[in-house]
Amino acid sequence: MPRTVWMLGLVSLLMDTSSEAIHSVLPLFLAGVLGASPLVIGLIEGIGEATGAITKLFSGRLSDRIGRRKGLLIGGYGLAALTKPIFALAPSVSWVLGARFVDRVGKGIRGAPRDALVADVTPAGRLGAAYGLRQSLDTIGAVAGPVLALALLALWHDAYRVVFWVAAIPAAATIVVLALGVREPRRHGAGPAPRPPPLTRDGLARLGRPFWLATVTAVLMTMARFSEAFLVLRAADSGLHAGLAPVIIVAMNMVYALAGYPVGLLSDRVGRRGLLGWGLAALIAADLALGLGHGVVAVLAGGALWGLHMGMTQGVLSALVADAAPVEARGTAFGLFHLLTGLSMLAASLAAGALWSLSGPAAAFLTGAGFAALALLLSRAPLRA
Repeated sequence: MPRTVWMLGLVSLLMDTSSEAIHSVLPLFLAGVLGASPLVIGLIEGIGEATGAITKLFSGRLSDRIGRRKGLLIGGYGLAALTKPIFALAPSVSWVLGARFVDRVGKGIRGAPRDALVADVTPAGRLGAAYGLRQSLDTIGAVAGPVLALALLALWHDAYRVVFWVAAIPAAATIVVLALGVREPRRHGAGPAPRPPPLTRDGLARLGRPFWLATVTAVLMTMARFSEAFLVLRAADSGLHAGLAPVIIVAMNMVYALAGYPVGLLSDRVGRRGLLGWGLAALIAADLALGLGHGVVAVLAGGALWGLHMGMTQGVLSALVADAAPVEARGTAFGLFHLLTGLSMLAASLAAGALWSLSGPAAAFLTGAGFAALALLLSRAPLRA
């Protein structure tokens, strides 16, 4: 596996440790300390994710046009690291919204160039393994972050701001690893980088039917898998003490981390679409368990199934995009993919917050199961018209 893939995985691990330490308790901080409603929490989460998604389109396209990606990575991770102390200082919901907005801009700047760089440095026959490895390392950080938050809350009861301050440390470390450990491949040939296709109907059609099938499937999947903040709220709603509610994020991400790399390896050998279908079936089961289950055990089982779904689909989807995209348009393709899935995350989070407020958690998760079933049907569509 190329060294740059390992270094990008380490960077993801460190930043996710920071981000998930914050995000695993942020819904409780918003609801319990700042008095935000589920609808407001859904709005904050949705705006944050959509902002990052929109930014990814422009950063991915810019990385294609200039033929370089590392500088955008440093800028994106650096901006996200600078926002972490704002959560600790926030006296109101508007501060959290602002910090979440800027943090997601940073995520947007780095996301598509990072995914394209993985494809740039990895042989075609190893793309599933490369994306699975990066995703597994990323998710180890997503386990470490909530564990860190739980440990700090055990030491300082309901001291959410302490969690936010400590989370700023691994975020700062990402810049050092990026600067020293990540290397871009040299572009062969003289002259400017090949231009990506224009963002016109004809230009977008050049990305091909396989790319668009993967993207629309991911959009429907995202409508079924709204913000993970609702997992924390569901755990607390099931009877788990608020200070322990982030354990559902730990359970989800442990399964996610364990599944991501093996599934990526397997997808290089047996194909990706069948594994994607099984991952969607796991999401349907997760939404049903979270919507219909009673008690802590049922909800935690739903969270684990959610993590299995993530491990079986996220790296596979990235590999499908990399397989389909022209070399000169990798950044653009990943930017479009993240833009459309991010906008669907905004819609899904708003819808989930509204359904939860009006009819309770079952309505939100059962609606998600319906979208997952539609995505499963679409994933079986033929690659050629």
